[in-house]
Amino acid sequence: MTGTSQVKLFHSQFCTLSDQWITMSHVMFFFQELFDFIAAALAKFVASEGEDFHLLEGRQRELGFTFSFPVKQSSIASGTLIKWTKGFSIDETVGADVVAELSSALDRQGLDMKVTALVNDTIGTLAGGRYDDNDVVAAVILGTGTNAAYVERANAIPKWHGLLPKSGDMVINMEWGNFRSSHLPLTEFDQALDAESLNPGEQIYEKLISGMYLGEIVRRVLLKMTEEASLFGDDIPPKLKIPFILRTPHMSMMHHDTSPDLRTVGAKLKDVLGIQGTSLKTRRLVVDVCDIVAKRGARLAAAGIHGVLKKLGRDIPGSDKHRTVIAMDGGLYEHYTIFSETLENTLREMLGEEVSSSVVIKLANDGSGIGAALLAAAHSQYLEAEV
Repeated sequence: MTGTSQVKLFHSQFCTLSDQWITMSHVMFFFQELFDFIAAALAKFVASEGEDFHLLEGRQRELGFTFSFPVKQSSIASGTLIKWTKGFSIDETVGADVVAELSSALDRQGLDMKVTALVNDTIGTLAGGRYDDNDVVAAVILGTGTNAAYVERANAIPKWHGLLPKSGDMVINMEWGNFRSSHLPLTEFDQALDAESLNPGEQIYEKLISGMYLGEIVRRVLLKMTEEASLFGDDIPPKLKIPFILRTPHMSMMHHDTSPDLRTVGAKLKDVLGIQGTSLKTRRLVVDVCDIVAKRGARLAAAGIHGVLKKLGRDIPGSDKHRTVIAMDGGLYEHYTIFSETLENTLREMLGEEVSSSVVIKLANDGSGIGAALLAAAHSQYLEAEV
């Protein structure tokens, strides 16, 4: 098995297990359990290695650790948690060294493994994308949460102190999910969602465009339409009052329903919200709501990408035509076709035909995992021994 295949296999196994773990009721209460879970998944992965893989005697396995939350990074392999996002909230763990926590969990599993690179998922996607294509200038995550990173000229960074890197470039992790502005089109539904969230006043941009929240915005709109216009009859369906019961994958399936009678819409309303016997007119209204919420999110995401390109000077027509590639990762962009097509069309609209002809959005499937592995390999403790 090749190194890349191993990375993909482990990432696939971990994501599957992670989805199951996230549903556990105690997810928010035991920080140690998170890292014990990751270590157990790693132990399972190591146990599955084929006979053709042999670790050289005296060497540790080395790990690139993708941690998709804001971290104050003090070195390539250490960093402390700044805050949680994407619906997590464990205040007591803010300030913890996440690499130290994982290392302790690895010891408890009896794994001789060292974290050689702590990597934000967006940085991993950028690293993997740049390794594959030197024209990659930025990376964007559009999944459960959202973030962006780009390559900046080091001398254009006011916060930078000390010697400039030899390359003259620096990678910027934007944490753009936390962007907020009076220009963002917040509705009463967005404001209520934010006020009732675990982190009110934070991650406003993320709450408008990411997979964690789009389905919930649709639910809130449908509830309001039911309360004020009896969308689903005189009685309000009890399940429609449950926050986050309508997930973005449900929304996507309804939005992409092309059957004459919108059969999938009817099925999802029944299975997820317990609403039966809906008319075709009602189903069309539901699709319209999905369309408005998804396309608003996609257009706002495109505006963010346009802002990055503008900062890099890649939005100017008539200048030297550099090929500009954006590495994109995340299930929302990959699987929600109407969302991704709207994003691409909006970016083309904002850039104009001349500039957009040289701009490419490239899906970097599992880019964060591959990028983390590459960065770990680039900072291996054994590199000098191999020279």
